Amino acid sequence: MFSSSTAPWLFLTRVPTIGRTRRRELLTEFPDLPQLLSMNAATLRAMAMSAEAVAAIQAWQQQDPSHPAIRDVVRIQEDCQRHGIGILTWEDPGYPEQLRHIHDAPLVLYTLGDPQLLARDQIGIIGSRKATPAGLDHARRFAAELSARGLLVSSGLALGVDGAAHAGALDAGFPTLAVIGCGLDRIYPHQHRRLGARIMVDGLIISEYPPGTPARAAHFPQRNRIISGLSRGVLVVEAGLRSGSLITARMALEQGREVFAIPGSVYSPVARGCHHLIKQGASLVETVDDILEELGAWWSPLRTVESSSAPEPEHRCTDPLAGMERREIAVLEALGYDPRSTDALSSATGLPADQLMQSLLLLELQGLVSSVPGGYQKIA
Repeated sequence: MFSSSTAPWLFLTRVPTIGRTRRRELLTEFPDLPQLLSMNAATLRAMAMSAEAVAAIQAWQQQDPSHPAIRDVVRIQEDCQRHGIGILTWEDPGYPEQLRHIHDAPLVLYTLGDPQLLARDQIGIIGSRKATPAGLDHARRFAAELSARGLLVSSGLALGVDGAAHAGALDAGFPTLAVIGCGLDRIYPHQHRRLGARIMVDGLIISEYPPGTPARAAHFPQRNRIISGLSRGVLVVEAGLRSGSLITARMALEQGREVFAIPGSVYSPVARGCHHLIKQGASLVETVDDILEELGAWWSPLRTVESSSAPEPEHRCTDPLAGMERREIAVLEALGYDPRSTDALSSATGLPADQLMQSLLLLELQGLVSSVPGGYQKIA
């Protein structure tokens, strides 16, 4: 019934009552999967397998198409073929080596896009789904420059920082990698379907969940271990104290990865998670060079991607004050990275309300300031 070499691995992920940890234990004891799946019922029971698992493996040996686990394998293969989804298993030479060494690595990865990107050195960029304008800007800028310096930016395609990081890499002319917590035929969140389509063309989307799997809350922490497991390090842009990004950062530390955090305003709730990480020993980051220096000896200019033909990130070549009127310069200099009210700005600049609002509008159009609760703040 099954001619594909991926079928035994798909089947193992569908055997009832055998979870991810147990699968890895079995493969440690029996690295030859066909041998494991050919054992008789008495041997399987002696290995403390449940009756449901033994029955499923016997159905596999008999190629019984009526068994639910067998039907699942057939459905997954058909769905992958219909949607153009690739299947990468533990024994495949293209399976990412970085991920292979985490203790609960997935045995199967589903891919859409260029799977060769999995061999690239990666940096995970993660953060709040409710990021501030400044946080979104940081994510875009760091993603663009890290990509230009030879690292593949990976994230989770979530709203907020994740999406900004993916878009920052793509807009700068570089690929990016997204790890999602559902089937690849169900891009989630829906707001990022267009972004997901861009990544499929100019990057890679992966999941450990087969087609047809809906997004569930429990899937996202599992997805996060893959983001950190694939990466040399993880950059946290913004995060609250109870953010899932802190869970990812903890996983990264457990996996022996570097953790970086961008500091923010002491008044911002989405900066507190970053400050907590820094207190716990994460590297404080202000520039991309801070990241590259901390990554250490494995990083070499020889490993960087040739990017002479790629567009340069915009922020490298422009002076924000160049060509600006004196009035706008005064307003920009009166602003900080914490919200400031229009009354305070009017007092600091001496501008009447109408002129102040005109200047703020011009600065917003240039992407230098943003309207936030409490007033305005600088974002560049």
